[in-house]
Amino acid sequence: MSSDPHAMLLDVRTDAEWAFVGAPDLSRLSKDVWLLPWRVFPGMARNEGFVEALGEKIAESGATTIFVICRSGARSLEAANLAAETLETKSASALEEERGQATVSFVNVKEGFEGDLNEERHRGQKNGWKARGLPWVQG
Repeated sequence: MSSDPHAMLLDVRTDAEWAFVGAPDLSRLSKDVWLLPWRVFPGMARNEGFVEALGEKIAESGATTIFVICRSGARSLEAANLAAETLETKSASALEEERGQATVSFVNVKEGFEGDLNEERHRGQKNGWKARGLPWVQG
């Protein structure tokens, strides 16, 4: 993220997770984290406006690499795959005109923000953004 000015971090967790668990902090890189829920709390239905909102963020920013993070890597993989499929189709036409290029890469942050469960079935200690000591902020 620090070596690519066109790289962005997209956090697809829910409002509740950002408020109560925390969120990545990229202020040291002078970057914002895009907070866009893939699923909506409490029912966890898919956010039907996700792809459209993401497409707008990409067009406005000129981002070419999007790192996608969730709690443990599963939702972010779903979101990244759908965005790549859907925006790939659009990128050949509308996004190309808006950004001047056609390629946007989506990279899943495999361990997520909280990582895998440890032996006591707790997250945030075994691996993931928080456990690796990367910067984050609470609610």
